[in-house]
Amino acid sequence: MTLSPRLRKAVLTTHIASSVGWLGAVVAYLGLDVTASRSEDVQLVRAAYAAMEVIALSALVPLALASVVIGVINALGTSWGLFRHYWVLVKLLLTLVATAVLLLKTPTIAALADAAGTAGDPRTLPDTLAHSIGGLLVLLVITVLSVYKPRGLTRYGWRRQQSPRIREQEKRAAVAS
Repeated sequence: MTLSPRLRKAVLTTHIASSVGWLGAVVAYLGLDVTASRSEDVQLVRAAYAAMEVIALSALVPLALASVVIGVINALGTSWGLFRHYWVLVKLLLTLVATAVLLLKTPTIAALADAAGTAGDPRTLPDTLAHSIGGLLVLLVITVLSVYKPRGLTRYGWRRQQSPRIREQEKRAAVAS
C-alpha cells in the first residue's frame, strides 16, 4: 500500500510531531524526576511527583502510543516498508520496548505521586531516574536512526528488491506519487 503524496506528508508530519512531543515530554519528566530525587524542599518534592504523574498520563503515554501507531502507518504507506530495512525494524522494536516499559511503569508513577501526597516525608520515596534517562537515550537513538537511515536490507527487503514484478509495481507507484 502506497499513500498519496498529500496523505504521506500528513502522516509523516503527524508522526514527527508525536515523536518530538514524546521526546520533549520525557525531557520535562526527567527534569521533575531530578527535582524529586535531589531537592531538600518537601513541598517541591510533593509537587514534582504530582507533576510527573500528570506528564506521564496526559503526555507520555498518549504520545508514545500515537508514535507507534502513526509510525507503523507511515512505514506501511511508503517505500521504506516496515520490514525491508534494518533501521526501520530497529526503530520499531525500540519504540515498542520503550512504550511497553512506559506502560509498565505508569502504575508505579501514579503510586509514587499518591504516596508523595500522603507520606510524611516524600524525599524518602524512590525515584524513576534510571527509567527516565534510559527512555531519553532510547528515543535519541531512534531519532538518530530516523535522520541517518543506515543502509542494510533485511532478507525480506532483499527478496522484494530482487523480484522484477514487485520492482515494476514500485516504479509505477513512485511515478504516480
